[in-house]
Parts: sequence; C-alpha cells; structure tokens
Amino acid sequence: MTGWLALPNFVLTVAALLLMALGLLLALLSPGLEKWNRRFFAVLFSLMVLCVAVGLAEELFSLSPERVAMTKFTLFAESLIASILPLLLTVYLLHCCGELHRKSGLLYAMVGLWLVYFALLTVTQFTTFIYYFTPDNRYFRGPWYPVLLAPPVAMMAVNLCALLIRRKKLTRRQFAAQLIYVAVPMAAMIVQMFFYGLYIIGLGMAVASLFMFLFILTDSIDQSIRQQEEIARQQREIARNQQEIANQRASIMVLQMRPHLIYNTLTSIYCLCKQNPDLAQKVIMDFTTYLRKNFTAVASDKPIPFTAELEHTRAYLAVEQAQYEDRLFVDYDTPHTMFRVPPLTLQPIVENAVKHGMNPDSDPLRISIRTRKTKDGSEIAVTDDGCGFHLADGSETHIALKNIQQRLELMCGGSLAIAPNDGGGTVVTVTIPDRTIK
Repeated sequence: MTGWLALPNFVLTVAALLLMALGLLLALLSPGLEKWNRRFFAVLFSLMVLCVAVGLAEELFSLSPERVAMTKFTLFAESLIASILPLLLTVYLLHCCGELHRKSGLLYAMVGLWLVYFALLTVTQFTTFIYYFTPDNRYFRGPWYPVLLAPPVAMMAVNLCALLIRRKKLTRRQFAAQLIYVAVPMAAMIVQMFFYGLYIIGLGMAVASLFMFLFILTDSIDQSIRQQEEIARQQREIARNQQEIANQRASIMVLQMRPHLIYNTLTSIYCLCKQNPDLAQKVIMDFTTYLRKNFTAVASDKPIPFTAELEHTRAYLAVEQAQYEDRLFVDYDTPHTMFRVPPLTLQPIVENAVKHGMNPDSDPLRISIRTRKTKDGSEIAVTDDGCGFHLADGSETHIALKNIQQRLELMCGGSLAIAPNDGGGTVVTVTIPDRTIK
C-alpha cells in the first residue's frame, strides 16, 4: 500500500503488535489468573500477535510492486486469523456461563457464519468482485466488498446478543470485558468500511483484547482475594472452635475439681495417717496421679491414648474407694485399649456415676467399665446400678456430658449416648470411629 496511508498504517500495525505482545506477556506471567483463563488469553494474544505480525508483513510487501502474490497471501492469512477471534469469545462466554460447548447452538451458529466467511474469502482470491490487486501491487475494493464483511459483523452481532441474554450469569467485570471485546472491533469495522485503506480494525481488536484481559485479571484478583478472606474466616472459625474446646476443658476442670472432693480426700488421708499409714500413702499417690492427670488434660488440645485416660480414671476411683470403703466396687473389662479419646472423656463419666449413683441408704454401688472393638471403631461402656440421674438443663451433669459430647464430635467424630440400665442405674456409651483424628 502506497501513498500517505502507508506511514499511518505502519504505525498503527506496530502499535497493535506491541499491545498484543504486552498482553501475551501479562497473560503468561500474571499470578492472579486461574489456569483456564491463563490458557485462553495465551491463545487469544498469540493469535493476535500472529495476526498483527502477518498484517505488518502485508504492509511491508505492499511497498514492493513486484510482490503481489506475497501481499495477497498475507492479506488472506491476516483476514482468516482475525475471523477466528469472535469464535474464541463465544467459547469464553460459554465457559463463563457454565454451558457445554458441544451442545451449544450458539457455537454451531458461529461456526456456520465462519464457514461462510471462509468460503467468501477463498472465492475472493480468484475474483475481483470483493477486492483485488493490480499488477503493480495496489489494493482496490470491488463492488461486493461489503458482502465479505457481512459474516464477521454478523458473528459480532450474534456474540453481542448472546452476551446480553446471558448477562445475569456473569460478574459485572466479565460482562463489561466481553462487551468491550465485541463493541470496539465492531465499531472499528464499521469505521473501516467508510475510511478506505486505513488500518483500524487491527488496532481496535488489539485495544479491545487488552482491555478484556485487564478486566478479567482484576476480576480474578478480586475473586482470589474473596477466597483468601473466606479461608481466613474459616481459620478464625476453627480458632474459635479450638478456643471453645479449651473453655470446655476449663469448665470440665472446674466441675472435676469440686471442693468437697478435695476436702473429703484430705480428711480421709488425715485419718488414715494414724489408722493405716500404708493405705494413706497409697491414697496420696492416687490423689496425686488424679491431680496430675487433670492438669495434663487441661493442657492437651489433641486426643490422647485411652490407656492414659484409663489411668486417670483408676486414680480417681481409687481415691473414692478409699473414702467409701466397702460401698463402691469397680469392674474393669478393657481388653481393647489401642485407640485415642479426647482428654477428660472417661473420668468425668465415671465421676457422674459415683456422684449420682452413690446412696448411703441403698446397696453398694457397682460400676463396670468395658471396652470393645467394633466393626467401625471402638466403644466404651460405663454401667452403674445406682439410682440414675436426670439431665436437667443447667445442671453440672448436663454441662459436663454436653461438653464431652461436643469434644467427641469436634476432635474425633465420636458420639455419646445415655440410656437406663436394665437392672437400674445408667449406661453411658462412647463411640470412637476409626478415622483420622482431627
């Protein structure tokens, strides 16, 4: 192409090439883009770079009168590559809306229009009705030139209508980005029809593509920020749950360390020091173990071996048996111990059995502690033949057992069930599933 338009067209083409190269670089290096978007924009900008580079070659070949064939071929290649770009927008729109490409009538309609354009462009190479080159390599439009532009304009119009119909399925930035990608090249194409020879379409598509990329990039960054905020919220929720567990442990600790237990134990030890020093020593050791296990349980935020919880329970019951002498009997049947439980699970259940089952006017209290391996996990059953208890709202027993149940659910997905014993008293069953401990 010669004359005064050669320099402006060359400048516009170089500008478009630089913009597309910049877009390709940003698409490949931007960390805020998700994988699908990154690949889409890499393909889009690669095609744009190729299209504009071929256009630049066409501008250079047009300066040589003897290179008609090369000018004609590069113009054909540039037009063909540019015609693929509206199809890419259709694919992107369907992806954003979650629609399947293979079942989309919209995509089939766009492919049909593209095939019509390809046929017209191919026929153009052998006729002079749409455009032609003179022997001295000068470009002229034929009387049917608007017919060649009709399919691309129709493709853009179809994309515009599809975008408007699906606007509610898109985010605000997705809609704005795709609207710019359709509107700017369409306007450039209309201008191109009236300003003969000036290369506006390429620059318009370059600007539209870059703006679309920037809009999508900022939208992806915003979505990433929202995801990070959601993760932070979930982490705060986990921290609150952990704090709640800690508070529950502290509450249970208060319930376990009832003053009357301490007073009664110390009084028993005082009496035993004269009556039975050896037993007094044993009670002191058991009471020390009980206190140590209580403090260790409060400091623990993870499930502990059942053997440690069982040792804690044995120490507590030994102290109680020293006080009640022949009125408290305990039966241990725990062949299965290879599992973990939240701290302060078994001991407070047994203490509730002693507290509510012991009656000076009734028969001695008998407590049975049993474990077994089940098909899905492990099971602990605490049975007593006392008078039982009622879970009145607000009572210490209700709070303690509710805390145990919550910690079982949160820490290991376990459960706690309370039922009356057939022979009188209560049965408390703890179930621990075989799964990864939280």
